[in-house]
Amino acid sequence: MLGGTESQDWAEMLYRMYSRWSMKNGYTVKETDFQEGDEAGIKSVTAVIEGEYAYGYLKGEMGVHRLVRISPFDAGGRRHTSFASVEVLPEITDDIELEINPDDLRIDTYRSSGAGGQHINKTSSAVRITHIPTNIVTSCQSERSQLQNKETAMKMLKSRLLDLKEKEQKEKIEDLKGVQREIAWGSQIRSYVFCPYTLVKDHRTGFEVGNVETVMNGEIDGFMEAYLKSNANL
Repeated sequence: MLGGTESQDWAEMLYRMYSRWSMKNGYTVKETDFQEGDEAGIKSVTAVIEGEYAYGYLKGEMGVHRLVRISPFDAGGRRHTSFASVEVLPEITDDIELEINPDDLRIDTYRSSGAGGQHINKTSSAVRITHIPTNIVTSCQSERSQLQNKETAMKMLKSRLLDLKEKEQKEKIEDLKGVQREIAWGSQIRSYVFCPYTLVKDHRTGFEVGNVETVMNGEIDGFMEAYLKSNANL
């Protein structure tokens, strides 16, 4: 997620939307890393969503999401446009082997932090792993021990490296850093408009819903189904 307070609040709204969708579908949500915003919202969050076909439904949510609303953080009551990016990766299984050179890794430990007691740890058990050649960073602070957090962060790193490896077959390595596309005008996959009218529209499929509050409460199945159908016809 990028930007100031407005974008960080938007990131939290999106995370709440996906959490509510997950609960409605009987999926479990487990946070592995949570970075609280400076004034409100979140800078970033990483979560594992477990359940049957979870990745199949959620993979179409990957991309840049755009918000248009009257900002509650603007004393002048002006309309703001904010962006947040969503990354979706499948969880790899233990039988998938991927060779990673230990010299390519930088491993840092730090204290867990975030909103609420469940995110706070007085010991430096949280782990951040940086894959130096690609600059991919994964982190975990949800487990009880530093070793468990390291194992989870390494598993996430392997998922991202495998995803990168698959894309290498179609794109040049210089383009792969833009998997999420630039977080800016014209790059969004979906727009959520609260003002001057209410509308959520997916720019890939044309599917739209006028009740934005319903969407933010986790009713996003229509967008997922439209995306899956559009890709099935390719």
